[in-house]
Order: sequence, then C-alpha cells, then structure tokens
Amino acid sequence: MSEAPPASRVSGDVRNHNLSLILAHLARVGPSARSEISDATGLTRGAVTALAQILTSAGLARELDSVSSGKGRPLTKLELAADGVALLAVQLASDDVTALLTTLSGEELYRRAVAHGRPMGDPEAVLDVLARVVEDVLGESKRLGRRVIDISVVALAPVGGEPTIVLADVSLGWLQVDVLAGLTARIPGIDGTPIRLGSDTPVAALAELELLKAGGDALYLKSDSNVGGAIISAGRNIEGAHGFGGSLGHVAIVPDGLPCECGQHGCLVTVAGVGPLLGDRGWAKQGPSVALEEFVTRVEAGDPEAVAAWEAAVPWIGRTLQVLAMATNPGVIVIGGHWARLRDSIERAFLSNRPFAPGGRDEFEPAVVAGVLGADAALRGAVWAARDRFIRDPSLLLKIQRLN
Repeated sequence: MSEAPPASRVSGDVRNHNLSLILAHLARVGPSARSEISDATGLTRGAVTALAQILTSAGLARELDSVSSGKGRPLTKLELAADGVALLAVQLASDDVTALLTTLSGEELYRRAVAHGRPMGDPEAVLDVLARVVEDVLGESKRLGRRVIDISVVALAPVGGEPTIVLADVSLGWLQVDVLAGLTARIPGIDGTPIRLGSDTPVAALAELELLKAGGDALYLKSDSNVGGAIISAGRNIEGAHGFGGSLGHVAIVPDGLPCECGQHGCLVTVAGVGPLLGDRGWAKQGPSVALEEFVTRVEAGDPEAVAAWEAAVPWIGRTLQVLAMATNPGVIVIGGHWARLRDSIERAFLSNRPFAPGGRDEFEPAVVAGVLGADAALRGAVWAARDRFIRDPSLLLKIQRLN
C-alpha cells in the first residue's frame, strides 16, 4: 500500500485549485463580490474571504470601491490585478506581423503592426521583421513597468513537431520553418520567457466560442490569406495524429477538381480561396487581407463581378460544411475571418442539402453564427489561452509576483 501524501501537500493542492476557481471566475465574469464568487464556484463564503486575502496580498486581485447593492451593506468587489506582468501574443500573417500586449485579464496595453512586404519563400526576411516587432513590444512593456511572462506566436498555417515548427505556409511560400529558433537567435535573453508557437485557428475558434457562449462542440471555418478552420469537441481542439486536424481549406470537395498546392485535387481553397475569389482584378493587387476586405465590401454592395465570384464559391463552402457537419455533429458552426460578414449566404448554402430529422430540423441543425472578433480572433485567443495556463496554476503566478 502506498503512503498517503503529506497533509500539507494535499492542503496546498486544494488551496491551489480553489485559488484557480476564483481567478477563473474573475477573468471570465469580471469584478465580483465575494458572495457572487461563492455562489458561482461553490466555495463557502468563509473560504472565498480567506483565499481573496491571499490574492490581494500577492497583488493578483484588488478591491474596488464599495457600491450600494440596493439592500443591506454595500458590496466590495474584487477584480483581477497582477499589475507588474503582461502577456504578449504575436500574429505572423501573410501581410504583416501584429503584436498585442495585454494585462493578465486581457486589457490591451500596446499594439504594433508592421508590414513585412510578403517576400515569398524568404522566411529569414519575415523573421527579421518578427524580431523587430517583438523587441519593440518588450521595450514598451518594460517602460510600462511590466514583465512579459508569456509569449505566444501564432501562424496562419499548420504547425507541429518537436520542437514545434511551421509545417507549411502556402501564403508565404514556406515549407518547414523553425520560427521560434529564428526568433530566439535574434533576441538574446528571450529564452528566459516561456514562448510557444501555435496555429491561429484553434485559439481563434476557442476565443469566438467563449464570447459567443456557444458550447463545446463546434466547427470553425474562416477565411483570410487562406481558408482554415478547427474542429472543437468537448471544448478541445482536435489536432489529429500529425497536427493537421482542422485543415478545412484542404477538404477535397470538388470531384476531379483543380490541382491544389497541397498535392490534392479539388480542395475547398481551389474554389473559394483568395485566388478564385479575387482573380486578377485591379483592386485585388493589394495584400490578401486588405483585398479580401474589399471583396466582401463589394459583395455586400452588389458589385456584379464580386457577387458572381462569391455565388460560384459559396455552394462549395456549403457542401464542405454539410460533409463536416455529418462527420462531427457540431452544436454550432462559427464563420470567422472575412467570411463572417457573409454568414447569411453561407447558412443558406449549408441548409440547401440537409438530412431529414424525425425530431424536427430546429433541434437537429447546428446554428450557423458569425464570429465577433474579426482579425483579432487569434491574437485574443492566444492571450486568453496564456491567461488560462497561469490561472490553472496560481502557485506559478504567486511565485512570479514575489519576484517582481
């Protein structure tokens, strides 16, 4: 029989878990009274009071001015604090590098975006820009009196392997690129900060679902410089064996279709990607993101060329969602990126060929909803994912606060 763990260890684990419950509540709900935290977490009010004292003493939470509740004593609410630290998310897109510096609660502190000129097949030139942007933001964070405790780099491409690398980025003409090695080599001393590389779509999908309160089983489909997506099951992203799960733009949907740069024929991107939608129109000579924004605006305005291109593409988008919906049975389908504004026509295409449901279509059909975060979805998602990593282990946050 194994020995029982020391009581102090058990007590410490329980305390860490309970602190995590309070921090998670403050992060998602915002300023709350101790009684509200107790009701939401199931902790006793006495436990919340004691744990709140730990958090306020460590600078992880602060009390706000008391406000009248309309009955009884005024309420004193707590909010997430950690004024000495910051989180950094950096998006490596086809047109530019965008960095977002936030507080632990997600409040924006600083933002920087720099175009990299899209040098196709030249990752070193893009990594030079990435390093300059990160150095600039780290300097600004220091000026603000905050230490960056986490750096998340998101690429608009699939990533994987150990160490994690970009596996392929068609929009930049990349094959395998070790982004983190290139970044750390360019910024001495950055190795001391936790840094990770991820694909944009999983964090974007989870961020949209959190804001939409849409549940834990979903399909996420977006369009920017490429067509991508994510499959979310029970609140978790499905990556698959090699990290390509959710590569929805490369669902081979058109029989005997055009060759795709991935090596297949008839992928969704060959009929609904940037090239098919924009063609060689004059206004499409801008970077993909700017040009797609213009394209959507023209579709909404009834521009004949843009409408014709969209009407040729949207049935294939609908058919892709029909196939995926039957394979994954999502509770909701979220349309993100530039396609969010065209949700109505995507929904109509999706509903054009659906199975009969004995219980009634309304109960069977997943809702098709537009994402609300726009171009910020992956950046916000990366910041919130970093926040959650620290909230799950408050002991690490307490240690960081003691070092500040």
